[in-house]
Amino acid sequence: MKQREVTDKENTTWTCVQAYGALEGKAGEKAAALAETEAGKVPVVCTPSGGAQTVRLELAKDWFDNLSAEDLATAITAGQQEQ
Repeated sequence: MKQREVTDKENTTWTCVQAYGALEGKAGEKAAALAETEAGKVPVVCTPSGGAQTVRLELAKDWFDNLSAEDLATAITAGQQEQ
């Protein structure tokens, strides 16, 4: 399972994984395709190292390789405010 870590301005380290990222092979591909929105976004779950709550985001499907750490941290902060 691929995961990314990012540290926000509050010095909280977040570990982010794409939903269904633990599934491999055809099952993983099918689950990921079903979870993708019409806008090409996928569900991503970010879990904090400290006392903050887990945040669920919808990000572009290429988020893992192409979203900067700063933009990911900003998305997490926005996701926290929506909860």
